[in-house]
Amino acid sequence: MLNKLIFYILFLVVPFFAKAQLQLAKSFSDNMVLQRDQPINIWGKAMPGQIVTIAFSNQKKIGIAQTDSSWNIVLKKQTSNSTPQTITITCGKEILNIRNVLIGDVWLCIGQSNMEFPLIREAQYASEFKSTNLPLLRFYNPTYPGKNVYKTLYTDSLTKDLLPEKFYKGQWQNCDTNSIKKMSAVAYYFGKQVYENVQIPIGLLNLSIGGAALESFISVESLNSSQEFSTKAKGDWLENKALPDWIRERGKQNVGGLLNIAKDNNGNNHSYKPGFAFEAGILPLLKMPIKGVLCYQGESNAQELDRVLEYGRLTSLMVNDFRSKWNQPNLPFYYVQISSIDTLNYKSQFWPEFRDEQRKALNLIQNTGMAVSSDLGFLHDVHPTNKKAIGERLARWALKNNYHKKIIPSGPLPISAKYKDEKITIRFQYANNGLFAADDKFVKGFSVDGINEIPVQINKSSIIIAVDKKPNYVYYGWKPFTNANLINKELLPASTFKLVIQ
Repeated sequence: MLNKLIFYILFLVVPFFAKAQLQLAKSFSDNMVLQRDQPINIWGKAMPGQIVTIAFSNQKKIGIAQTDSSWNIVLKKQTSNSTPQTITITCGKEILNIRNVLIGDVWLCIGQSNMEFPLIREAQYASEFKSTNLPLLRFYNPTYPGKNVYKTLYTDSLTKDLLPEKFYKGQWQNCDTNSIKKMSAVAYYFGKQVYENVQIPIGLLNLSIGGAALESFISVESLNSSQEFSTKAKGDWLENKALPDWIRERGKQNVGGLLNIAKDNNGNNHSYKPGFAFEAGILPLLKMPIKGVLCYQGESNAQELDRVLEYGRLTSLMVNDFRSKWNQPNLPFYYVQISSIDTLNYKSQFWPEFRDEQRKALNLIQNTGMAVSSDLGFLHDVHPTNKKAIGERLARWALKNNYHKKIIPSGPLPISAKYKDEKITIRFQYANNGLFAADDKFVKGFSVDGINEIPVQINKSSIIIAVDKKPNYVYYGWKPFTNANLINKELLPASTFKLVIQ
C-alpha cells in the first residue's frame, strides 16, 4: 500500500517539476534581435535527459539536457530579417515561445555613467522623443542592485542580489516613446544612426554600470594570466592599490565590513570588483554572437597617473579577451574618448594624459575606432548632455568599417610632427578636405610646453607652428577643460595629443 502511495505522489509531482524545469537563458525574451550571418545558439536548462525541441524559421532541431540540466541547440545562420518571427521551444508537454524576434546586428554597450546616461536626460530629448517609435531598433537595458547608491552601506535587500546570476535584471524591449526613456542615450543614437543608414534590425545590449572601472569588465582569468595586470585580481579588492582609488572608496562605503554578503578570495562582491561585470553580464552572453562592442568608460580610471598610463594596455587586454572568448578575432571595438572638465570641483588633473592614452590605443588595438568628445564637456559636470553627437560619432566608425559606407569616421588624428627651418609641421589623418577652426576664427589649443598656447597656421591638411628653436614636444588640447577647436570639413573635432617632434 505504501509503495502504491509513493508511486501515486510521484506520478502527480514529477510532471509538475519537469514542467517547472524548462528554462531559457535570461538573455532570451520577446522582442530580441539575433545576430545575422552567424550560427544561432539557444540554450537553457531542463531536467537531465529530457529532449528539447526548437522550431524557428523553417528549422527544427532537438537537443538533450545534460546531467547538469544544461542544453544548447545550434541553428543555422540567417541573413537579416525585419519580419517578426517566433521561436518555439518544446520539452515534454511544456512549450515556451519567444515572440517578435528579428534577425540583424547586435551591439554590446559597456562603460560607466556616461554610457548609462538615459535618453530622458539628454540635451535633444524634448525634440527627439517623438521620433523614437522605431520597431526595428531593440534594446536590452537591465537594471542592477546598487544603482546610484553612494556613500552608504548596502541593505540586505541589495546584497542578496550581488551574485553574478542575479545581478542584471531586464528583458528585450521595442524602441518606442515609452520604453526608450531609460535607455542609454549614446547607444540609442548610435543604433538609430546605423539603422537609418543600413535599414536592418539593430539590437543594443547595455551592460554599463555607473562608476565602474574598466577592471570590472575584464575576466579575472584574463587579469590573472597577464604579467602586468595580475596584481589587480590578488587579495581583497577594497585594499588593492593596483585598482583606482575612487572605486575602492565607493566600494568601502557600500560593502566594506559587511559580513552577510557573497564573497570570494578577492573580497566582498560589488559591481566595481574586478571581473564582476564580466562574470555577471558578459560571460552569460558568450554563446550569443554579436556584431561589435561600444565602450564609453574611463573617468574612474583617470584620477591617478599610474592608472592613466596603463589604460591603453588594459583596454587591449580586455578587447583581446573578448575576441578570444567570442571566437571573433576581428570583433569591432569602438570607444569614446572622455570629454573635458575643470579641476576646481573634480579630480581631472590627468585628463589630458588620459585622453592621449586613449588616442594611442588606436595603434595598440586593431579594428577599433575612437569618438572624440572633448568639445562637448561641461566645466563642472562630468556628464556632457549632448549624447547625440557622441552616439553618431561612434556610428560613423561602424558605418565605414562594418557597413562599407563612404564616410569619414573621425576628426583629425595626428600622424607626425616635424621641425625644419624654425617651423613645426603637423600632419593629420582624416584631414584630406582641409582643417578648420570650429568657430571660423583662429585655431586654439596648441602649445610646445603643455601650458602656454601658441599661434598656428593652417596649410590645407597640416598645421604650421613658427618657433625660435626646436622643442621636444607639441601639445594639443592639453588642459582638463580645453578650448581646443580644430576640426575637419565634416565638423568632427581633433583629438587631444602630445607628439615627439622629429
